Amino acid sequence: MKNIANFLFEVGMLKRTPRSGFQFLGAGAESVAEHAFRTACIGFVLGSLSEAAGEGTIDRDRLLRMCLFHDLLEARTGDLNYVNKKYVKVDNEKALAELASGVPFGDELSLLIKEFELGQTKEAVLAYDADQLEMILALKEYKDTGSPYAEEWLGFSMKRLRTGVARKLAADILETDSSLWWFSDKSDWWIRGK
Repeated sequence: MKNIANFLFEVGMLKRTPRSGFQFLGAGAESVAEHAFRTACIGFVLGSLSEAAGEGTIDRDRLLRMCLFHDLLEARTGDLNYVNKKYVKVDNEKALAELASGVPFGDELSLLIKEFELGQTKEAVLAYDADQLEMILALKEYKDTGSPYAEEWLGFSMKRLRTGVARKLAADILETDSSLWWFSDKSDWWIRGK
């Protein structure tokens, strides 16, 4: 149980691990844990949409677990942005081996993370797209609040999408005001609160 307690403390480190790329936008901050949570929600949506589009059965449970744990190693390695990755090489295999050792579900975590990194199964491709869509959503939010660099980043992020369902969803994201979900009713409620 001590190893499991340590694992859960390590997972908690993701709440304090910043996504380092946002510093280049000049504003905004997000933790790896925040990113992983929305990525998992997006994975759920993509799995549902993919099945509804007739693209075959998706193991949505595995997809969700992949999305949830895809950046787990960043508790040990930190989040490297694209500039960092030009110069720094991370030993992900060592980080994964050490993270997985000593916990009864270590083999399962290792398989999920490796499957995500290989990107060859339907679930891994959807998890990858969920990861990219989370970035697209964040960039759209920054664009809507005036970040001058978010638009350029969006173009690169859109090119990374691998599935038709993710590209369609991304197109709708770009056409939707990020505050519309809560501010669409512009009635007297906003004046009186009733």
